[in-house]
Amino acid sequence: MFRIAYTDEALAERRTIPAERRKPFEEGMREIGRFPYDSGSSAVKGNRDRREATVSGLAVIRYEVSPSVLIVTVLRLVPLP
Repeated sequence: MFRIAYTDEALAERRTIPAERRKPFEEGMREIGRFPYDSGSSAVKGNRDRREATVSGLAVIRYEVSPSVLIVTVLRLVPLP
């Protein structure tokens, strides 16, 4: 399983997700941690390790997979209305 890390900007956006939506969001993020190349994600500009995904219908994220150290870094997070 990959560890999930957030840039400061993505972490700030994550904090804006309302409490009642946070649990489904975190469950979706755990799924990405387990299967970072799947989970409904797609490669960005043909780069296998740079991915985009919609998480539990609650947010769109762009993330970078670092397979050698088992980390998924969320670079950008946009909460959906």
